[in-house]
Amino acid sequence: MGAGDVTFKKMFGEYGIYCGGKMVASVCDDKLFVKPTLGGRAHIGDVVEAPPYPGAKPSFLIPAQKLEDFEWLSELIKITAEELPLPVKKKKNVRKIV
Repeated sequence: MGAGDVTFKKMFGEYGIYCGGKMVASVCDDKLFVKPTLGGRAHIGDVVEAPPYPGAKPSFLIPAQKLEDFEWLSELIKITAEELPLPVKKKKNVRKIV
């Protein structure tokens, strides 16, 4: 069992966590923040929300004791990835020379 294809990218000195090509979480200041979804809220239960960095939208702050629970965390990431939309591909800005 697992969440699927989970990868990470270093971003601004922190990390973005991806599942199936969707950014589902971030690790900032050694804390895990999961993007908020209705299914994630139901799975977590007693949710604590906080911004991962100043000026960011609040995310679900995952308690340190839950980080060791592989099955629970995998299910949360899977639920979150299923609810989030695919990222929109940015069009390249092509300028025509006349």
